[in-house]
Amino acid sequence: MRRKLVAGNWKMHGAFAQNAMLLDALRSGTASISNVDCAVCVPFPYLFQAQQKLSGSAVRWGAQDVHQMDKGAYTGEVSAAMLRDFGCSYVIVGHSERRAYYAESSHLVAEKFLAAQQAGIIPVLCVGETLEQREKGITEDIVAEQLDALIQLGGVQALRNAVVAYEPVWAIGTGKTATAAQAQAVHKFIRQRVASHDGQIATGLCILYGGSVKANNAAELFAMPDIDGGLIGGASLVADEFLAICRAGVRT
Repeated sequence: MRRKLVAGNWKMHGAFAQNAMLLDALRSGTASISNVDCAVCVPFPYLFQAQQKLSGSAVRWGAQDVHQMDKGAYTGEVSAAMLRDFGCSYVIVGHSERRAYYAESSHLVAEKFLAAQQAGIIPVLCVGETLEQREKGITEDIVAEQLDALIQLGGVQALRNAVVAYEPVWAIGTGKTATAAQAQAVHKFIRQRVASHDGQIATGLCILYGGSVKANNAAELFAMPDIDGGLIGGASLVADEFLAICRAGVRT
């Protein structure tokens, strides 16, 4: 049985008091969950709170973005070294909202990925297609371009200690979810794409599904052979829902 990773992406949500209750619930609720790695990726202002609340627990924490440079005149940006100071284990790069709203190219995403990795933080590389791209039948072309940008810049070795998250854009926050078979097909494609460069790295690569994962569909998704867990959006803001998704990882 492959170990599962369930990571929560809070997006631009949170308030100090509300976070405290949620983090406390996750800390206590995950204590009895085995064979599943749990993490939460919180907005920058709440990293210290997450570090305080989760240190010494089974839950790790991370950020939702990072700058590609280690330091410099980049007002408002946050470097990987800064994230490391707050004990971050993970950072999300290339989320579809970053690609769409901030015009982040696959090359820039690859630079961010490598910057995080060089700082000792595990990057979570998001890839995925829009509804228009899926309807045109070019899902694999889009995912390949996003994945290949990293391999071209950092080599396939960059994926040895990393996570890839497939997030169909049309299923994020819409209530729509790719069927388990649809998700598995893309996950299999990702693993095969990496295997064409290095089979060992492909076998060990952790590939998450992100797209309206809920407690009532998590077990079916996680049971697929190439789906190693989930990148959870809105459901990660509700402790009982997120914990139920984590438990679904135990059963698969």
